[in-house]
Amino acid sequence: MIFEQLSGREREVLRRASEMLDTTEIAAALFISVNTVKSHLKSIYRKLAVSHRGEAVRRARQLQLL
Repeated sequence: MIFEQLSGREREVLRRASEMLDTTEIAAALFISVNTVKSHLKSIYRKLAVSHRGEAVRRARQLQLL
């Protein structure tokens, strides 16, 4: 299975998610809105073919993206 490449900002959101930060904390750390974080997470889920944050982090680790 070939996955679409994550953007730099998506990788940063995913890295913060892997640190167990919630959406609000990720937004504050990256100086972006909560809605922007949610949009990035949806895109990450689509690109990694997963349906939630834990799966995304596991898949990213399997693919050595984290």
